Amino acid sequence: MLYKKSTYKSITILLIVLLCVSFFVNIGLGSVSISLKEIFLTIIGHQENYIIQHYRLPKAFTAVLAGSGLGISGLLMQTLFRNPLAGPFVLGISSGASLGVAIVILGSSLMGGFLATVFISKWSIVIAASLGSFIVLLAVMIVAAKIRDTMAILIIGLMFGSITAALVSVLSYFSSAELIQQYVFWGFGNLGNLTWYEVVIFFSIYAVGIVLSMMSMKNLNTLLLGENYAKSLGLNVKKSRFIIIIATCLLAGSVTAFAGPIAFIGLAVPHIARQIFNTSNHKILLPSVFIIGSIVMLICDSISQLPSSDYTLPINAITSLFGAPVVIWLLLRKRKMVF
Repeated sequence: MLYKKSTYKSITILLIVLLCVSFFVNIGLGSVSISLKEIFLTIIGHQENYIIQHYRLPKAFTAVLAGSGLGISGLLMQTLFRNPLAGPFVLGISSGASLGVAIVILGSSLMGGFLATVFISKWSIVIAASLGSFIVLLAVMIVAAKIRDTMAILIIGLMFGSITAALVSVLSYFSSAELIQQYVFWGFGNLGNLTWYEVVIFFSIYAVGIVLSMMSMKNLNTLLLGENYAKSLGLNVKKSRFIIIIATCLLAGSVTAFAGPIAFIGLAVPHIARQIFNTSNHKILLPSVFIIGSIVMLICDSISQLPSSDYTLPINAITSLFGAPVVIWLLLRKRKMVF
């Protein structure tokens, strides 16, 4: 049963309040606890706090960008392929980024000690991940231009993922334990490693993906009826598919490049939004996925910080441990998947 318009508004307002609370709590928690008053005064410019300004705020914004970006790209893929198990990385985007990073980190052992140290840097890893994602995107786009069947594109994307995973395994076999450990740490995901300059670049790529996603809302609703029916309504399916794939690659690729491959969010957040709002209308789902993805990522990052401790748990582990039971509970409570 669909909710009334007033109910959608009430739920949305509640989620926005929860997002604001999660944002401030995320900034306040960590190895050094900071009061909400101090956070507020720093944000409005009445007080200086180096930790908030140069570490906590960029990390919180990165969490919002990563959570919303992965959530929306997961929604796009699930709608395009009409598959509840599709996520933002089914096209091999994450695998391409992982291969690019593996070539930089694991392949650097062939260069010798000094050259390897120079070659491996934060920006070289970001560029390598971006190039890896772009190459896979290019391959998928070439395939998409020649194949009419959307499900075939999904299978080919999974095959690209298998090929890149195999190449990473080969590189790992010939690399040292120290470099393998460095690559594994990158695979854990990290939200707290960006400067404001890097956050701005991340946001610039992310913004293009968001704009393309918003432009596709009407087309996404039409695709839910099936490709043949969508064509009969005058929808250019091939053009819509290209735009959706590019938007997904920009969102998921930028997140992977700047924060590492983060699991669960893209797969589960769209389902959480569907269960909460009980709708498949993308004009409601897209903004709700943005908010819920941001909230989930902020909460997971707050948990991973282990408040009042110097330890930080891998964000990848927390997203799955925290989020998967929530999705299971929602599905058991509703007993029905909205799609």
